[in-house]
Amino acid sequence: MLIKLEVLEKIKSGEITLQFRRWRRRTVKPGGTLKTKVGVLQIGDITPITADEVTEADAKRAGFKDVPDFLKWLDTMKPGELDRIEVSYKGESA
Repeated sequence: MLIKLEVLEKIKSGEITLQFRRWRRRTVKPGGTLKTKVGVLQIGDITPITADEVTEADAKRAGFKDVPDFLKWLDTMKPGELDRIEVSYKGESA
C-alpha cells in the first residue's frame, strides 16, 4: 500500500486515521503493520465499502475536504474493490 509522504505525516500526527484503497488484491490485513518512510503504521479494521457509503466524517478522517473531494480522488484510481482502512501510527521503524 503506497501512501504519499504528506499523508504519512498526517497519520503520524493523528490528523488522518482512515485510508481508502481500491485494488484487485489486498496488500494489507487487519491487525497487521506497514513499514513506511515515517515509521510503522498499525492497520485496524478493513471494511469493504461502496463509494455511496462513504460519509462526510469518513472523508474528513481520510484527509479529504468532503465527500465530493473524496469522489474526485477516487475517479483517478484504478478499478477494483474499495476498502475503508483504519490506520494509526505505531512507532519508529526498528
